[in-house]
Amino acid sequence: MEVFPSEAILTNIIGTKIIADLASHYGVKKFVLISTDKAVNPTNVMGATKRISEIYIQSLSDQKQNETDFIITRFGNVLGSAGSVVATFKKQISEGGPVTITHPEITRYFMTIPEASKLVLEAGKIGKSGDILLFDMGKPVKILDLATRMIHLAGYKPHEDIAILQTQLRPGEKMFEELFKETEEFISTDHPRILKAKKGT
Repeated sequence: MEVFPSEAILTNIIGTKIIADLASHYGVKKFVLISTDKAVNPTNVMGATKRISEIYIQSLSDQKQNETDFIITRFGNVLGSAGSVVATFKKQISEGGPVTITHPEITRYFMTIPEASKLVLEAGKIGKSGDILLFDMGKPVKILDLATRMIHLAGYKPHEDIAILQTQLRPGEKMFEELFKETEEFISTDHPRILKAKKGT
C-alpha cells in the first residue's frame, strides 16, 4: 500500500464506502468494518486510509434514518494472513537466511486467524451502531524474539546457522503499535477480550 497508495485508497476508502452505502441502502442489519491498530495516529498510507474508512463508517452510524448498525473492529497483526511477517521469516529460513528485521526493538501485537475470526463474529453480535471495538491482543511481541524463536523451531542456531540482519524502518513504520488514541477512552463489554470506545471519543 505504501508503494501503490492509489490502490490503498481504492480498496480501503472507496471500497468501504461502496459496500457500506449498499448495506445502508438495502437495510442490512449489521455492518462490521475490520480496521487496524495502524489507524491510530496513522503514520503510513495503510493507517491513514483505514482511519478515513473508520470516520466514514461512524458518519453513517450518526444518520438516524439508517437501519443498519455500523460497527468498527480494530486489532493488530494476524498470524498466517497474507503479508504476515511469519510467512516472510519462514521463507527466509527455508532459503538459508538471512532473516531480516527492521529494528531490534520493534514490537507488534499478534493473534491467530481463528482468534481474529471468532472475535469479529462476537463483535458483530454484541456491537451497537457507532461502536469502535478493540480486541485484547495480549502483550506485544518483539520481532527479534519472534525471528530467533522461529529459527530455533526450524532446527537452526540464530546467528550461526541462520544470520539475522537489521535493515531499517520502512517509510511510515512505527516502533510499536498503538491500540487507541489519547482522546479515546475504552470500557469493558460482556466479552472478556473485547473493549468498547465510549461515545463521543
